Amino acid sequence: MRVALFVPCYIDQLYPQVAIATLELLQKLGVQVEVPRDQTCCGQPMANTGCESASRATMRHFVETFARYDYVVGPTGSCVYHVRQHYDILDQTEAVTQVRTRIYDLVQFLSEVVDLPDRFENAFPYRVGLHLSCHGLRGMRMAQSSERVAPPFSMIGDLLARVPGLELVELNRRDECCGFGGTFAVTQAAVSTRMGQDRLDDHQGQGAEVLTGGDMSCLMHLEGLIRREKRPLRVLHIAQILNAAKD
Repeated sequence: MRVALFVPCYIDQLYPQVAIATLELLQKLGVQVEVPRDQTCCGQPMANTGCESASRATMRHFVETFARYDYVVGPTGSCVYHVRQHYDILDQTEAVTQVRTRIYDLVQFLSEVVDLPDRFENAFPYRVGLHLSCHGLRGMRMAQSSERVAPPFSMIGDLLARVPGLELVELNRRDECCGFGGTFAVTQAAVSTRMGQDRLDDHQGQGAEVLTGGDMSCLMHLEGLIRREKRPLRVLHIAQILNAAKD
């Protein structure tokens, strides 16, 4: 199968180590991955700020870039969800449908497509707090949200459970929003900050040493608060933890 790695703009510019960890992890798991050099933004920032029609050209370029692949994988639930749900404004050609139905968040791709080992090789001996981002949780249903009455499950939690030595801490509010919300963090900075502080208090209160998740945008917001407030927490994308745990 032909698999393309989609690297979101903010990861490309600010967290290239996450893209590298994603690529290395997929390769270690036997996935043949290509990184299209002409890829750009998925169009989400423009659409979120009310310029959806202006993002059409960006969306069409995204489709042209990735339509030839069997799967498109990105380490970000929000961008993947945007392509799946909001590319409905484009003419639904075969190429558009192909991209919308075959794009996966990394966590979902590992959980549903890749044949994973029951246990990874290398230990990660830390207490880890898991942040469940809203797009992955409520948009893509990669975990059970607390407002729904149904059996609990968590794709990302199951992946972390395969890492020797990793202790996943139990949060008081396991699926509360961190307050980032893209442009919400800009237009409602005070509310966004307070929400992020609440989430960090929960993680710290449960003794977490490392904070992880599947969407680097939320982790970026929380890491900014950690640095400004000098909190004793380290932030890692799940791709970085799994890549280090896999020989």
